[in-house]
Amino acid sequence: QVQLVESGGGLVQPGGSLRLSCVASGTVFNWNSMAWYRQAPGKERELVASITTGSTTYYADSGKGRFTISRDNAKNTVYLQMNNLKPEDTAVYYCNSRLWNAPETDSWGQGTQVTVSS
Repeated sequence: QVQLVESGGGLVQPGGSLRLSCVASGTVFNWNSMAWYRQAPGKERELVASITTGSTTYYADSGKGRFTISRDNAKNTVYLQMNNLKPEDTAVYYCNSRLWNAPETDSWGQGTQVTVSS
């Protein structure tokens, strides 16, 4: 059973930075594409960024130029570096794994709260 454990969320002022981490277990990490999603109150969960097994990255328009997704296969960890944070980035951020691009294998972490406020 895949387990994903996120950390690194918190309260930050506008313009600040946070780095989220997600450690995976119960799977061969190298075989999984990884992604970060977020869900704000009253809104649907949305994709923030993703990284393939070959480290090809994708960013939603909301995070382009501010967010960087990366992975460390030796540590079974995916990161999301978030810079120049805005109040609209406030949400619960979820880590997602997908084995061999098969949606039926999606696994989710428990989420970590990010609040951007002065």
